Parts: sequence; structure tokens; C-alpha cells
Amino acid sequence: MIDIIHARRVFDAYLDQFDRTDEKIRLKIIHTDGVVRYMTEICRRMGMPEEERRLAELIALLHDIGRFEQLKRYDSFERDTMDHAAYGVRLLFGEQQMIRRFVMEDTWDDIIQEAIARHSDFSGYDPALTRRQLLHVQLIRDADKLDNCRVKLEEPIEVLLGCTAEEVGQQDISPEVWKECQARTSVHLEKRKTKMDYWVSYVAYFFDIAYKETVDIIREERYVERVIGRIPYENPETAQKMKELRGMVESYFESKLT
Repeated sequence: MIDIIHARRVFDAYLDQFDRTDEKIRLKIIHTDGVVRYMTEICRRMGMPEEERRLAELIALLHDIGRFEQLKRYDSFERDTMDHAAYGVRLLFGEQQMIRRFVMEDTWDDIIQEAIARHSDFSGYDPALTRRQLLHVQLIRDADKLDNCRVKLEEPIEVLLGCTAEEVGQQDISPEVWKECQARTSVHLEKRKTKMDYWVSYVAYFFDIAYKETVDIIREERYVERVIGRIPYENPETAQKMKELRGMVESYFESKLT
């Protein structure tokens, strides 16, 4: 059985090599804790057996382990500096087999590896995955998005986007980005051109939510309306599109609930 308390101690010791006073490092530690908490709640609502819950919590604890080295080397979250998911897999399952510090048994290695590798991909679905692998890939993607909602609500817009909320709300949504929203899919990151595109992508990732239990939490926390409502949309066309986008997300959620 996975000892999640032991894994937390090992993770905390791993973090000692990084500057905990660095703001980006601090935010990632808080994010990791948040993802673990949301994972625990999703699993509770789904009635997961203890082994699956502990496995899901371990994946949540380790999902962003590659971020800390990325920040240490490049002081950046951008994917073109480092693929943090791929690096995390190499760190855990490479020559040093760091994963054995967290859990002695190799029973769950394939599931942990797939979940971490795919947690930030455009889509977590792959027909080659086993049912259990897909379960944990989708669980970590859901829990990650839930805590990202918290980040989008708590962090200043200037920190998130590099300009004021008013400046964001004056901008257009690029046609390529809006087309993906209309298709009810997440936004490909490389298609974002304006700051408004970035904000839209934070809403469109709700189209990737996998489980009813996650939808329930989103609705209880009013995450869709609160995230959308952070920006004053002075651009009339953008304001109309954001109203439509909210409706599209709610329609998607209804399909998940039924």
C-alpha cells in the first residue's frame, strides 16, 4: 500500500534544494498542495477504494515535480524552456529511479508515469492507455485544473498576463482561438496571440473536464462565472463572445452530468 505521509516527507526533503523564498517556487508548492487536496475530494466524491485514492494522491503530489528544476534553471514556466512533465518522468523513472524514494513497490509505475507525462498535454485521451491508466490521467488533469482556477482568481491580472484587466478587456479574441471554443475544445497554446486569447484559454480548458464530480465542485465554487467575471469586457464583441462561451461551458457540463 502507498504511504502518502512518507511520500510527503520525501517530497518536502526534495524541495530543500530549492529557494523556498522565491515567489515562483512558493506558488508551485502551494499549487501542489492544492492539487492534492482537490484530488482527495474528487476521489471521496467518486467513492474510490483506498488504494486508488492513495495512488491518485501520490500522482497529485508528484505531477509538477519537474517544475522546480525548470524554475531553478530558467526562472520560467514557459514550455519552450523545458517540458516539465517529460522532465518529471525522467527524474522519477530514469537512471536514479527517484520514484523508489516515494514508493518501494513498482506495482503502479506505469500508471504514475503516464499520468505525469500527460497531465499538461492538450488532450489526455489516448486509445492505447489501459482503463486504469486513463482514469488516473483524467483525474490528475481534473484536479490540476481545479487548483488552476484558484490561481486565476487569487493572482493579480498583472502577474498572470503582464497588463491590467482593463487592457485585457479591450482586446479581441483571435479567430483561431474562437473557432476552437466553438468546437468545445481546449485552446492550443500556440494559437494564442492576444492577452485576451490567454484569458479565453483559461476558460476553454473547462471543455477538458472528465468527471461529473469535478463539474460539481466547479459549480459549487462558481469557478466559471468568477473567472470570466474578473475581466471588464469593454470590447463589445469580446463581451458578447464571453457570454456565449459561458453558455457553451455550461452546456458541456450538462452533458457531463447526464
